[in-house]
Amino acid sequence: MKFHIAALPGDGVGQEIMTEGIKVLRTAEEIVTGFELDFEHFEVGANLYRKTGVALPEEAFKACQDSHAIYLGAIGLPDVREKTGPEVGGQVMFKLRFDLDLFAGVRPFKLYEGVESPLRNVEKIDFVILRENIEGLFASYGGGTLVSDEVATDTVVITRKGTEKISDYAFQLALKRNGRVLDGKKVVTCVDKSNVFRSMAFFNKVFNQVADRYEGQVQRDHALIDAMTLWMVQQPQNYDVIVTENQFGDIISDLAASLVGGMGMAPSGDVGYNHGMFQPAHGSAPTIAGKGIANPFAMIISGAMMLDWLGDKHQNENAKKAAILIEMAVSQTLKERVKTVDIGGTASTTEFADHVVEQMKKLANQVNLVL
Repeated sequence: MKFHIAALPGDGVGQEIMTEGIKVLRTAEEIVTGFELDFEHFEVGANLYRKTGVALPEEAFKACQDSHAIYLGAIGLPDVREKTGPEVGGQVMFKLRFDLDLFAGVRPFKLYEGVESPLRNVEKIDFVILRENIEGLFASYGGGTLVSDEVATDTVVITRKGTEKISDYAFQLALKRNGRVLDGKKVVTCVDKSNVFRSMAFFNKVFNQVADRYEGQVQRDHALIDAMTLWMVQQPQNYDVIVTENQFGDIISDLAASLVGGMGMAPSGDVGYNHGMFQPAHGSAPTIAGKGIANPFAMIISGAMMLDWLGDKHQNENAKKAAILIEMAVSQTLKERVKTVDIGGTASTTEFADHVVEQMKKLANQVNLVL
């Protein structure tokens, strides 16, 4: 099967890591076979806005809408902003998330051998944060109020339908995983501020109603957001799948990244029932753009997530095998201490990806034994 992929390199280090991510995906395509990747590149983001006043051209949006998946590098520059204040990168990210109903922000966090965590005596971390992507506080993007330069407000939006969708996705994801590090139990933890806000109490209520459907298959858990910032650091092995509101998910996913090596180690997918967008969770990092030192790990693993999602959606086992091969090769690369500067190594962006490619070729025969 041929998969049409809309490739959006974006800003800052986006082009550099996109090049390496596609290199790895092309290698997976050649080794595993059984699927094809047709990349079509589009310029979007802050640099384009600077030149044209448009961050996401209609042609690019239509291509994303019609593609099998979107592969995104990095969007936004801190000094390119709308007249009202926010960075223009949101014009790309939120247009795609909202209009394509990418309701689930999937952010996996795994501590790989060869990468040091700032936590003492922690050998294994492996959990996923699911961020509800199109409601919550972010639903106010482009709205809100500013009165006489004296009062500004934004509104949190929580709906039954949106909460049911992200909660159900969380339990379905837990069924596919191996459970939490602590004891192998499949657990979904709802994180909210239900002791204070009606919107969060409603989120929690609907979550529990969905959890009832999975009684006996997946356990439920609950944490208030303030407590979660403590417990996640103290006992990350207690968590399997964490589901939360948009803004809370945005914050705690960056905290989680710090536990496994930093933002360069944070891949992500924004997915819905019909569309999927895959990207590193880090920003465009303009201060290191062009220096060849950006960590391509998150871009590469986001590409593996894209293949896995495509494999599930289109019943293509070869795409899923390719995703496994990439993850195995990345793991072996880090195990051999081939690392970029941000995680204590000396490898360049290209050197890291090249080593992943070499490992993929060495591991080619093993991937057929996995599925």
